Parts: sequence; structure tokens; C-alpha cells
Amino acid sequence: MILTDTHTHLYSKDSPFPVDELIQRAENNHVFRFFLPNIDRETCSDVLDLQNLYPGKCFAMLGLHPVHVKEDYIQQLNYIEGLIGVHPISAIGEIGLDLYWDQTFIKEQKKAFELQCEWASSRNLPISIHCRNAFPEILEILKSLKHLNVRGIFHCFTGTEEEAKQIIDLGFYLGIGGVLTYKNSNLKESLKDIDLKHLVLETDSPYLPPVPFRGKPNESAYLIYIAEFLAQLKNVSLKELADITTENSRIIFGH
Repeated sequence: MILTDTHTHLYSKDSPFPVDELIQRAENNHVFRFFLPNIDRETCSDVLDLQNLYPGKCFAMLGLHPVHVKEDYIQQLNYIEGLIGVHPISAIGEIGLDLYWDQTFIKEQKKAFELQCEWASSRNLPISIHCRNAFPEILEILKSLKHLNVRGIFHCFTGTEEEAKQIIDLGFYLGIGGVLTYKNSNLKESLKDIDLKHLVLETDSPYLPPVPFRGKPNESAYLIYIAEFLAQLKNVSLKELADITTENSRIIFGH
């Protein structure tokens, strides 16, 4: 059985364990594939180094996270795009809009998102979308870029069933993480009628740990708790869920 963590910050300094131990702990829980988003210029080397250290296990994604879109965003984008031309990567990400913390650079966030979608389209790469308090804005941009045939994962999906269907209609998969296991989450209801062929699993470690680890740093090993919860919700075996979601990840990333 192979589980795939489609979004994990394995390189984060917020984890209490070294990377080799995190990977071993994850593999003990049947998680063998790790897709790593960077967030800014400084973290590019982190994901590329792990991809080189753990070939066939760790896969790099490169992009500029919306929270890190500031006055220098063009310089950051130029640097990241230069790396994409040199190093093999699996996706552009994580990219998108975040209007939760600060809306000072909303115009720049939108422009950065559009530019990175163009990168993905021209290179036939998927994208990993970060969306916080910005669903209508993200949807509007994706619809305006429909001619680019942008595809990928709507990372950390926590929306409604209607929003899920809109995302799927645009050719995206839903990234399901620890929020699914929270008692006050409406995600269980949102996914009730969504076919597993549209879903992938993620931890977003070291953030958003599933029950029973809330309040502690998340890690890829905990993906199995999300998988077990979703398997029970969908009334399928854990192996069947692992097979379907890992196959979905292979379709998205091409490996």
C-alpha cells in the first residue's frame, strides 16, 4: 500500500524531528511519496536539496506563496523562474491568493498568480493552489485563464460542495488534509457526494495536524489518519483509498 502526501513542508524548521527521521516515520505508516512546495526564494534550495537527497521519494515544486508577495515580488519570481529552467520540478507551487492576513498587495498577488499559471501552462506542469479568504477571486482568475488549460490541486480544500464542484469543473483535484478530521469542520458534508477520483491526500505539515494530534506539529506520518478517516467516510478500505488517491497523484504529476 502506497500513500502519497501531495503537500508537505518536510524542510520546515518547525518540526521536532530531522528530515530522515520524518521520512522513516512516514514510511512506517505507508507514506512513500512526498511533494514539497517551497514558499519563497529562500526555500527553493530546501526543496531541491531534498529532491536530490531522496530521489523517487521527494519531489520539488517551486513557486511564490501569496503571503510572500511583497514589493520585490518580480525579483523573487525572476529568481524562481530561473531555477525552473535548470532543475526538474513536478509542479508550480504553492501559489494563489491569501486575503486573510493582509490585503496590501492584493493586486500584486493576483499578478503573481497569473504569471505563475502562465509558467505552468507553457511547461505543461500542474499547479498547487493556496486559497485563503479568496475563493471568488481565485475562481475569477482561473476562469479568465481557461485558455491556458491550467490544472492541478486546490491545496487544503475546506469549502462547500458547490465550491468543490466548481473547482472540479475547472479540471482541478481537491487536496484533503487534517481539517477533515476536525469536529467543527463541514468538510465531511461537502465531500459526501464527491467521487474519490477527484481527491488527493495531503498533510501541509508541519501545519494543520489531524485528530488526535491537534496542537502538535504535523508530519507526513500522520497522513494515514486522514486516509483512514476519509476511507471510513467513503465506506471503502484503506488500501482502496490509498490506491485511488495515489493514482490520482500520478495522473496530476505524471509520475
